[in-house]
Amino acid sequence: MDNQTPASRLFLIGSEASQAMSPGLWNPVLEQLGSSWAYEAWDVPRDVPMAGVRARLLESDVVAANVTMPHKQWAAQAADVATEAVRLSGASNLLIRDGRRLAAHNTDVAAVAKLLGGRHQRHAVMLGAGGAARAALVALKGLAGRVTISDRDPGAARQLLALGASLGMDAETATWAEAQEQASRASLIVNATPVGKGSDDAPVWGGGRLAGDAFVYDFVYAGHVTGTIAAARDQGLCCADGWDHLRAQAAAMIPLLDLAPQADALIQRTLAAIRTKS
Repeated sequence: MDNQTPASRLFLIGSEASQAMSPGLWNPVLEQLGSSWAYEAWDVPRDVPMAGVRARLLESDVVAANVTMPHKQWAAQAADVATEAVRLSGASNLLIRDGRRLAAHNTDVAAVAKLLGGRHQRHAVMLGAGGAARAALVALKGLAGRVTISDRDPGAARQLLALGASLGMDAETATWAEAQEQASRASLIVNATPVGKGSDDAPVWGGGRLAGDAFVYDFVYAGHVTGTIAAARDQGLCCADGWDHLRAQAAAMIPLLDLAPQADALIQRTLAAIRTKS
């Protein structure tokens, strides 16, 4: 490839990238900004040799790549430089090319931190222990008193427990039923599971009353209001849903990609249009 080819391509890398909404979000935004960049989905199955993917990202026409499951841990390891959020979480969802080097970022961590607003959490209950939960836990570094972790996979819960311990947190694992019961007294409830994808799914904590100061953070986004968010709103609680998270993590990319500030409003408007159609 001609080394003088201007950088103009952004990718979403994941096993089901072509089913994601990211191109539908970013291409209208880039067009309205008057940018020549194009955002493309790139399906990369789990078992594909990733050396070739890294080599492609270093070619001169590439600006950056968002990375989704199952390659976020690979992205953190493949980068030449990484932010503290990436080092702590062991995952990256954004690789930016800088010449022949890749810089790893984690805008999921930035999004959670933004939406939680730096508030101290006396007790956080993490329901789910995958990548989203790891991002939330890292965002709570220095801000959480006690953390209770539960997942259907005990091994995943133990891994998140180890991360919490490495962050200096008073963390513990619990059964699903125990964590749901503790949610009633917690100041933060995080849904990092698929519960809520179904329109008839109950709130992830089971549906009882929560503490008056509770904040509910639901990573699920869908064409309906999830049972978790609906119950939080019914109780007059502060909350953030998956659409809020999508917007915040996209907004975190604006300075990293040196986009114009008006991109934030364009992202909000485009996401609202996508949500209306979903």
